[in-house]
Amino acid sequence: MTVPTGTFQTFTQKNIREDMINAIYNVDPYKTPLLNMAKRTKADQTYHEWNTDALAAQNLANAAVEGDNPTSQTLTPTARMGNNTQISNKTVQISGTSQAVIAAGGTNKMGYQLLKKSKELKRDMEGILTYNQGRSAGSSTTARTSAGLPAWLYTNTVFQTGGSPSGANPTLNANGWTDGTSTRTYNGTTVAVTEAMVKQVLQKVFNSSGECPEYALVSSVNKQNISAFSGPGTRFTEVEDKTLHTAVDVYESDFGDVKIIPDIFLAHSGDMFFINPDYVRVAYLRPFQTVPLAKTGDSDQKMLITEYTLEMGNEHAHGAIFDTNG
Repeated sequence: MTVPTGTFQTFTQKNIREDMINAIYNVDPYKTPLLNMAKRTKADQTYHEWNTDALAAQNLANAAVEGDNPTSQTLTPTARMGNNTQISNKTVQISGTSQAVIAAGGTNKMGYQLLKKSKELKRDMEGILTYNQGRSAGSSTTARTSAGLPAWLYTNTVFQTGGSPSGANPTLNANGWTDGTSTRTYNGTTVAVTEAMVKQVLQKVFNSSGECPEYALVSSVNKQNISAFSGPGTRFTEVEDKTLHTAVDVYESDFGDVKIIPDIFLAHSGDMFFINPDYVRVAYLRPFQTVPLAKTGDSDQKMLITEYTLEMGNEHAHGAIFDTNG
């Protein structure tokens, strides 16, 4: 059918307004379970310290003679531990013209960008706290760094040995503790996580601390691998977690229930951390704050900044599986 001659059509019309809704659709995965579950505490120096202790080994020869005077026993002092604070920030700079024009998403462009950057900053921190880096005091030209979980966990770990390189835990210091200065070595070969590995690490944690870790932080791949466990006695339930404000799967182990939490911001997807939140904290020297920066031209600039460190209360309370193909 032919359009009548002279019909005015949109193809030549010059005054049509755009059709754009006043919203911005942002894929926004920002849940940070380790930051949420770790207790929050205060740091007073760039090197944050705490004390760690452990009970003496069981003495099966502890039998005293009636009426005898007790002999003096050697007391073991607490281990003085510490971690360096790390500064993380995000900046937003918006020109005066950009703030003046009408755009989708509302008029508060600075507020929108700051909200977006605050979520990005938390995602960075989640990865940094689980990153295989050692602590460093830094210098006038080098940033300080906080030791992440892999640099602290030694006693209750399951990993692949052999291969090139051969998997290895961090080095212990002279007092027999990890101190965050040494990082772990990953194996060159990865394997799929098995229920036997999970049972092994939970048994290690129980034997070492007498407790069962409450959470397991895993990648999305390892979450699916765990959900596929189908051995005899494998039991899963679903509960509402008030700390993480979400429904989670619970693995019913021989030593207690473990909530399986997928964490897509793990620094290394092959790492699986079994966490007792009573023995890990994030210490803040400077809590989250927004700092206006000097105005040097036709723009406004603000910085989101925080200074924090990982406080590993006692590594015996936690566990980890490394070298998985998560």
